[in-house]
Amino acid sequence: MNFLKSVNSLIKDYPYLFGTGVVCIAGLISFVLDNWFLSTQGVLLILQLAVLVTALSGNKKIAIFAGILSGVAFNYFFTSPRFSFHMTDVNDIGNLFIFLIVAIITSYLSAFYKEQREALEKAELRASILMSVSHDLRTPLSTIIGTLSTMLEYEERLPKSAKEELLQGALEESHRLHRYIENLLQAVKLQHGIKLNFIEQSVIPIIKSAVERFNTDRINLELCHDYVNVNVSYTLLEQSIYNVIDNALKYSPSDSIVSVKVSSDSHSLYIDVIDEGSGIAPEYKDKIFQLFFSSRKGDTGQGGSGIGLTVTKGIIEAHNGTVSVLPDSNGCVIRMVLPLCNKEKT
Repeated sequence: MNFLKSVNSLIKDYPYLFGTGVVCIAGLISFVLDNWFLSTQGVLLILQLAVLVTALSGNKKIAIFAGILSGVAFNYFFTSPRFSFHMTDVNDIGNLFIFLIVAIITSYLSAFYKEQREALEKAELRASILMSVSHDLRTPLSTIIGTLSTMLEYEERLPKSAKEELLQGALEESHRLHRYIENLLQAVKLQHGIKLNFIEQSVIPIIKSAVERFNTDRINLELCHDYVNVNVSYTLLEQSIYNVIDNALKYSPSDSIVSVKVSSDSHSLYIDVIDEGSGIAPEYKDKIFQLFFSSRKGDTGQGGSGIGLTVTKGIIEAHNGTVSVLPDSNGCVIRMVLPLCNKEKT
């Protein structure tokens, strides 16, 4: 997976270097095998394969560049007289045109496939949103409607304490509904790419703000003394931290403590959220950050909406950071890592 990410990054940042590298590797393999047993047709196929691989990126300009480079390399190294350019022969010109045709057709097909795949992913996202909304909006809405209906019907007969309890329950469900919708909107935005306005600042006030939103004494803060700065979007980072803490509180015993530890080294800032729950099953550790993944089965059982941690991952990665589940014998540890300002790329 990391290798594929590195390749995608290379294609995006240095497309011509990627195309040149693929053709050079194919040419080197062809040159070695040609000295042993490979025929001229075999060399032609290997170089065409290099053009094909480059064209799969969907970048037509790079595909044409690789096609021309492969055609020139084939003419210079593998046709007689060798180590000289001679594009006067009909076969030589034909070979070059074949390279270009392969490059153009493959790049168009690759671009078309990517468009279709993106359209399918958007359709799947819309379907997932509808399925999630059908469950996760229904519960708080039902509670709010039921509470208000009860108060309206029995207003004169309900004691003041009961009214306050019902209103408090409706208020809590309203906040829950608001958090869900906010996470849902952020998830959709992150799916389509997001541009953040970064401000260099300490994360300590952001973490304290996220913790204060819970109004509970179950959270223990362990903050580093070095108030190092990072480039962050205050509101979005607060939301990402809030989501992780909310998840930890939800899936740990009601009388247990959730610790939020902040530390740093010369390169990065670390935010660890540690709970004393049952932990995350090994088969779920690579899935909990996927959109709409939940351990809940159907309409019953434990499990959230599958949005909060996805939003956290998207926000942290938009800050050029990482989020992961660390091995722990007791409970669960989720670590968010952010690069320090003096290590940010310019």
